[in-house]
Amino acid sequence: MWQLFRTSRMWRRNGLRDRYDVVIIGGGVHGLATAYYLGQRGVKDVAVLDKSYIGAGASGRNTAIIRSNYRTSEGVAFYDESVKLYQALSAELGYNVLFSQQGHLTLAHSDSAIHGLRVRAEVNQLCGVQSRLIWRDEIQKLVPALDCSNRPRYPVLAALYHPPGGIVRHDAVVWGYARGASRFGLDIHPFTEVTGIDTTNGTVTGVKTTRGDIKTGIVLNATAGFCSTIAKMVGLSLPITTHPLQAFVTEPLEAFLAKVIVSADLHVYVSQTDRGECVIGSEIDPYSSYSQRSTLPFLEATAHHTLELFPCLKHVRVLRQWAGICDMTPDYSPIMGEVPDLKGFYLDVGWGTYGFKAGPVSGRRMAELIATGRTPDLIKPFSITRFSDGRLVGEKAAAAVSH
Repeated sequence: MWQLFRTSRMWRRNGLRDRYDVVIIGGGVHGLATAYYLGQRGVKDVAVLDKSYIGAGASGRNTAIIRSNYRTSEGVAFYDESVKLYQALSAELGYNVLFSQQGHLTLAHSDSAIHGLRVRAEVNQLCGVQSRLIWRDEIQKLVPALDCSNRPRYPVLAALYHPPGGIVRHDAVVWGYARGASRFGLDIHPFTEVTGIDTTNGTVTGVKTTRGDIKTGIVLNATAGFCSTIAKMVGLSLPITTHPLQAFVTEPLEAFLAKVIVSADLHVYVSQTDRGECVIGSEIDPYSSYSQRSTLPFLEATAHHTLELFPCLKHVRVLRQWAGICDMTPDYSPIMGEVPDLKGFYLDVGWGTYGFKAGPVSGRRMAELIATGRTPDLIKPFSITRFSDGRLVGEKAAAAVSH
């Protein structure tokens, strides 16, 4: 019989203290990454709170695709730093996060789609990110199982090929950051729900939880789909709507798909894990809801579109299906930074369906902001003030198919 020889926990279990310098609400990749990079900067009087177990929210309900081939120069620079951090993350954390840079293809099925991908390719190249437009012959060589014939209703005409893109094991990233933060001496408190946030004269003074009250001068809201409910605790209304996002996986198969495939026209994306399962998802559900129940209409529509791309999967069985909730902004870009007229309240929200790929860079830059009091140039475009100032960062062209 195999025996486990681990003598210590992945992260420590400490009692909840009544005072911290920084309280991070949300124990997903963004909250834990911020905690880790704060610890790296020497800010160690930090508590990460989550109402459930670590990684229970969006970090545990996503398909963990990593890429930086966005449409705006602000988005490309931001996600490119995250990809580079992911490349070195296993070595930095001393924990294998299973990042596989297998390449990412965004398919085009029409002339207008080709034009859009050509613009994205040029923006990527100008920003120093590897992306280029490729055609049927090369697509077929890269993905032999993909139907590149004229048989489908929407034939594949071209693709945006992004070699740095890939997939990562999402739970390993969460555990790795939690382990790293704990080793810096930070406190992680699962099953600790925040019920209120205290403010005095426009300044954060404390947090109320189901396990007791905490005095603090800094609170970071990193709660993804539930960010609006946390923001309302300080009287802040966010320009965010919450939508369900669904996905499913197939039974394990022999390796046949060595690239991440995305089709904007068919609203579907497909990748294969190291365990052989095909991970398949689509766009967010068209209605606003906090429901995390999966539905049959989604499964039917997404499976149908997947078979247009991969007819070879027609006899493959679905293993499981799930849903998460996403915080969508009007311009499909995040909201990051301190809130004007509310000292000590920070936002790392509005990630929609693309938050996991931004975990490292968001954590690193939010930690820099909290530790120094200065907003890094990389996240300045994502301030909440952009909505009142008319400085939207429109990423729908590169972020509207969930991944």
